[in-house]
Amino acid sequence: MGGCFVRLVLSFLIPVPFVDQSREDIMRARLFKSVAFLIVSMVTLQCSIADLWARTRVENICSVYGMKEIKLTGMGLIVGLDGTGDGGKNLPAIRSLAAALKHLNNPVVDLKDLYAANNVALVMIEATIPASGIRKGQKLDCFVSSMLGAKSLRGGRLLVAPVATPEIGNGVGAGLCSGAVILEDETSLATGKIINGLVMERDFELPFIDRKTRSITLLIDKRHAGFHTASEVSRVINSEFSFEAGNRQLAIAQGPGRVFIRIPKQYTESPVEFIAAVMEVGIDRPHQQARVVVNPKSQTVVVTGEVEISPVVISHKNLTVGVGNAAEGGIPGGFVPIVGQQGQQSTQRLQQLVEALNQLRVPTEDVISIIRELHRSGKLHAEYDEH
Repeated sequence: MGGCFVRLVLSFLIPVPFVDQSREDIMRARLFKSVAFLIVSMVTLQCSIADLWARTRVENICSVYGMKEIKLTGMGLIVGLDGTGDGGKNLPAIRSLAAALKHLNNPVVDLKDLYAANNVALVMIEATIPASGIRKGQKLDCFVSSMLGAKSLRGGRLLVAPVATPEIGNGVGAGLCSGAVILEDETSLATGKIINGLVMERDFELPFIDRKTRSITLLIDKRHAGFHTASEVSRVINSEFSFEAGNRQLAIAQGPGRVFIRIPKQYTESPVEFIAAVMEVGIDRPHQQARVVVNPKSQTVVVTGEVEISPVVISHKNLTVGVGNAAEGGIPGGFVPIVGQQGQQSTQRLQQLVEALNQLRVPTEDVISIIRELHRSGKLHAEYDEH
């Protein structure tokens, strides 16, 4: 936006040819204007690229309230299986097959007549409406899973079956599913996918704009949520749209994960354009909660933010490590001191401890054990997540 403003100002500063000027003067003025525009464009492009690397767009850490995925569920019958279906011993599948035959004007008098129908399987149907919404007639992929004893869904086809929102007693019919089943994983033969198998029978428009207050609400990603981030998002939005707001505050941080934004009058007829502009706004440094994520199974350690640990002496197997002021204790035998810079010895960064342990070729499983005990002892000052 700043680059466009500079180009606009310079275009007014460059002399515009008058009617009584000579042809040569007019050509020189046009050439001067073109060269100046090219130079300003190049400078603006460089500044834009620098800003792009230094800033994070709002859309990368926020979503608009009201835009959410909607789950659809249903039940149906897979037919055409090569003897790998539920078989005649599963009465729910037999009853469903009998109901389907009745609907096709071929009623069954005795369920025993269907006991040999092992090419049929009763399945659960699932689909997801995207957060952007969907219109009647559009198609979605759907997924099927055997509910009883089917050995494989390979080669089967789903009979036409309805799906609805999962609210108990208040579900809303959404569309119809049918089609050939494709196995996504050869190790899981009882589940499959039907590409474009769901045809929508109604519209799902997600109300992301509050019509009464003419506003939207941004929800900050839980990994970035915090009072600092919410305050920074509201600040940059107010700064970016100060002209449209007439020196009023459009954005108000209402909590660590929520920012309320009024839609300016200039965008009353085009609120989507305003939302698109808001999501393009960049913030300098989104606050990131100090967090440690540990996965013992894959032996992975992820450290985010500036994770600090208090002065402590760690003894693990044949290794003793001192951190902060504790590193000055002079403990003999296998002692590895890790001391921070002078004047900052009360705490130490976890990242430095991990790097020191890696240099000593301490196994990852031992590093994870040390981090776990630091957390249990209260010496690790960060959000801890182990899975």
